[in-house]
Amino acid sequence: MSGMLDNETALLEQLAAGDKEAFQAIYYHYAPRIYGKLLKLLHSEDLATELLQEVFIVVWQKHPLIDPTRSFRSYIFKIADNLAIDLFRKANRNTQLLNRLLDASIDHYTHTEERLEQKESAFLLQQAVDALPPQQKMVFTLCKLEGKSHDEVGRLLGISPSTVNNHIVKATRSLREYLAGHPDIAGMILLYFILK
Repeated sequence: MSGMLDNETALLEQLAAGDKEAFQAIYYHYAPRIYGKLLKLLHSEDLATELLQEVFIVVWQKHPLIDPTRSFRSYIFKIADNLAIDLFRKANRNTQLLNRLLDASIDHYTHTEERLEQKESAFLLQQAVDALPPQQKMVFTLCKLEGKSHDEVGRLLGISPSTVNNHIVKATRSLREYLAGHPDIAGMILLYFILK
C-alpha cells in the first residue's frame, strides 16, 4: 500500500480534530508525491513549491471537513489539480505569471532538445513562440511542447477545445511563416518536430 500510510485512517481522524502532529505526518507522506505531480505539470521548481504550500494550507484550513473513511489521496490530489488550473487561468490575465509559466516550459523543452544536440532549434523555437500573441503562445506551449490534449488545455485555461484548436491553427501558421525564413538545418528540424 505505497500510496497510503499504515495508520492513515487514525491520522486523518486526528487531523480532522486539529492535531498538528498528524498534519505533519500527512505532510511528510504526501508532499513529495504532490510536488512531483506539480513539477511535471508546471516545469518550474519555484511554482511547484509555491503551489505545494498552498495545497497544505487548504488541507489545514479545511481539516474539520476531512472524512477519514474516504480516499485522502484523491482529495489532496484534487486540491492540487484545482490550484494548478487556477494558476493557468490567472496566467491568462497576468502577463508576469504567464511569462513565468512559459519560461519554465521553454526551459523544459530546451533540455529535451539538448538530448538531440539541437540547441539552435531550441533558441529558434523560443524566438518564434515569443513572437506569438499571449493566448496563442500559452495554448501552443501546452499542446505542442508539453503534449497536453486540446481537452486538457481547454480545462486548464477555461476555454473550449474548439477555441484551443483555433489557437493552434493560427499559431502553427505564424510559426511556419516565421521558420520559413530560416531554411537552415535547425529550422528544418524544428519544422518537422513541431509542425508535423
